[in-house]
Amino acid sequence: MITQAGQNINSKKEPLSAIPVRYVKGVGPARAEILARLDIGTVEDLLYHFPRRYEDRSRFCTINKVKVGEYATIKGEVLTAGLRRGKGMALFKMAVGDETGVIYAVWFNQPYMQKMFRSGDKVVLYGKVERYKDIQITNPEFEIIKDEAEEMIHAGRIVPIYPLTEGISQRGMRSVVKNLLDKYLEEIEEFLPQDIKKRNDLPGLKQALFNIHFPESENLRKAAYERIVFDEFFELQVALAQRKARVKGADDGVAHKVGGELMGSFKAVIPFKLTDAQKKAITDIENDMASTKPMNRLLEGDVGSGKTIVASYALVLTVSNGYQGVLMAPTEILAQQHFMNLNRSLSPLGINIVILTNSVVDEAREEAKRMIEEGRANIVIGTHAIIQEDVKFKNLGLAVIDEQHKFGVDQRVQLKQKGFNPDMLFMTATPIPRTLAMTLYGDLDLSILDEMPKGRIPSKSYWVGEQRREGIYKFIAQEAAAGSQAFIVCPLIEKGKVLSEAKGKKEDLKAATEMYGKFKKEIFPQLKVGLVHGRLDNEEKERVMADFRSGKVQILVSTTVIEVGIDNPNVSVMLIENPERFGLSQLHQLRGRIGRGNQRSYCILLSDTESEEAKKRLKALIGTTSGFNIAEEDLQLRGPGQFFGTRQHGLPELRYANLVANVKQLEIARKEAFDLVKGDPELKDPGHGQIKEIVRRKFTGKTELKA
Repeated sequence: MITQAGQNINSKKEPLSAIPVRYVKGVGPARAEILARLDIGTVEDLLYHFPRRYEDRSRFCTINKVKVGEYATIKGEVLTAGLRRGKGMALFKMAVGDETGVIYAVWFNQPYMQKMFRSGDKVVLYGKVERYKDIQITNPEFEIIKDEAEEMIHAGRIVPIYPLTEGISQRGMRSVVKNLLDKYLEEIEEFLPQDIKKRNDLPGLKQALFNIHFPESENLRKAAYERIVFDEFFELQVALAQRKARVKGADDGVAHKVGGELMGSFKAVIPFKLTDAQKKAITDIENDMASTKPMNRLLEGDVGSGKTIVASYALVLTVSNGYQGVLMAPTEILAQQHFMNLNRSLSPLGINIVILTNSVVDEAREEAKRMIEEGRANIVIGTHAIIQEDVKFKNLGLAVIDEQHKFGVDQRVQLKQKGFNPDMLFMTATPIPRTLAMTLYGDLDLSILDEMPKGRIPSKSYWVGEQRREGIYKFIAQEAAAGSQAFIVCPLIEKGKVLSEAKGKKEDLKAATEMYGKFKKEIFPQLKVGLVHGRLDNEEKERVMADFRSGKVQILVSTTVIEVGIDNPNVSVMLIENPERFGLSQLHQLRGRIGRGNQRSYCILLSDTESEEAKKRLKALIGTTSGFNIAEEDLQLRGPGQFFGTRQHGLPELRYANLVANVKQLEIARKEAFDLVKGDPELKDPGHGQIKEIVRRKFTGKTELKA
């Protein structure tokens, strides 16, 4: 964006970002307060307050060709005008004629309009044509043409339509923006290097800013938008490229030696054949960990693709080199599962694993902390409890963060600070669309697990209506009788009615506690039914989950607390109540809890939703088992801001660019930004001074670009 009024950063001119908008002609103190409601406080803010759409009023229509009910742009001469008052209403009516006929312009309760027009004035009118007694346009947009060469901004051209607030009209907004451009546009200097502009056929910044507000043609408007989108992506990618360069150029971290007796023993006990994707990810991690520079890698894979074994490999590698490893998970349930799985497979190798969560208290907690500080704990599994100030590591070599998007940026930084430049491995079971990955994690190296382990039978998904409920219950009972288990997922913990946005009425949703009671007493009295949700204390939660893992509990009623980390290969059925209440990626995560064994499994979505958006989500889910396809669909349906169900930590604000529509621009801007930073990491070249200032002003202090 524009920094120092578009001037060289050493210029003494006051930057546009520092000039209050009230000094723009036509604004003043009162209107400045109105504009503040649109987050416009400075000249730069107003300059980058872009139209939300445009109306093409450039095609003139002769009066004899206008059609009632349609919009028209007319050029003519004021013939007569008059004001009529009566019954508390003022009517100003003006006759306008051209060589083909006469039309009337009418304004209600705007008596001051009579002072604006005189007979003989040349005018342009734009509005909807109506017929009462006469053919007329009510409250039209207009321009009075004093000079045929004079630029018009309200009619007779492609006209911008801005986001507004109460107290300012489209006409008023267009006028102050035009005044701003008249005064400041020529002061704006280009910040993009000429070779980047030329390679990508981008217009100059002055030209783009003018044509984004007052385009002289549709082609020029599109070119202007391309430039603005490129700028926004480019600035962000420069910041990410610099961050990545800083990580790669950081002080030496932990250099691991690959191989050795312990690694050989670990490979020998892996109970299945690794996929090619897992082998490649392990090779990537080995190369990173062998380097003296800290690893900063994202391991991305669909549910069930085998991320845990890859992370285990990295943890064993750091232990084999005499360092400690840590794995931080977002929930106690997931941490407990990681602890049990790793302890079962790694303790026979002599690796000592401890768990540290908020439910580990008193003497057990103190002993765990002592083991960590003294180095007797080789691997630590835990939740946020790990990053407490009183938890100290002896020699942390590797930190793994599972479901890392569920942690805030500061929490990820706190874990890293538990060691001296430890290697960092981030994991996510939520496949991330390429555009979002380039925006969120553009500074990370990426390994993708896009294969499923051999022998895995994909689950089948069905969307059924309420009339099938009894049949579903019978099917669940049959599966349980055959020795399998089932999940039943509800959107609420306790009963309540939620306002439906689509219908504007109260919507009855299924609640886990009520469904649990009904299943236990009425529907499945012959089966053992369990209940788990977020309000249970950790001890009760773990007791229920242990019973479910052992098979003692045959049906588990839950909320989305089981979304990640529940790995029970004996589950063959998942029934999701009110699936329209969940996001698409969240539904896919839930579905990923089944189909983890060698039996066929079934995910049943029970919904009579009338929401068209919800129907699209449910159809998308049953149409594919690929998390990557699901992620792309989810991004298009919900947008990046809500991709993870809640606003993603660290997602930079994109005001103009669209991650779905502007994929090509993002890829081009990323390449140009990384190439530029590769050649000039600190942007010391005088020609890069403005870019450096932009990035400093926009991203310095933003934790998502410092972590």
